[in-house]
Amino acid sequence: MSILTALKQLFNRDLNKLKEEISLYQYEPALWLTDANITNPAGNLCLHLVGNLNTFVGVHLGGTDYIRKRDLEFSLRDVPRAELLQKVDDTIRIIESTLDSLSEDQLTEEYPITVFDTRTTKAYMLLHLATHLGYHLGQINYHRRLLDKTA
Repeated sequence: MSILTALKQLFNRDLNKLKEEISLYQYEPALWLTDANITNPAGNLCLHLVGNLNTFVGVHLGGTDYIRKRDLEFSLRDVPRAELLQKVDDTIRIIESTLDSLSEDQLTEEYPITVFDTRTTKAYMLLHLATHLGYHLGQINYHRRLLDKTA
């Protein structure tokens, strides 16, 4: 299996799992709960993942006109679940179309902007984004199991 095929499968799997996790909350307001040890609620983590992927994949690799408002990813509250799910669906389409437009050879090219201390390849950045998605997906799962309480 090629790296590009694996990336497509991983992003698709984990973004669909993100939708599932958000949908599994029995009490929708719990998406926005925090406590002393969990300062980023699931709703904000979902917004953050959408903003991150739309920026670093959509804008910088796919040429979309998405404008990121990173501060709102962590400060907005009470975005309806249906809106969060729609944002994830839109992100899935952007990821699919962008990755479909890339060739395996293009993955070895330099990523168009410097994100870390040094320049990286497109493959490295996509792998980083996939692991970043998985990291926050795990946090959302944990948040749901700890803080999803029915009214």
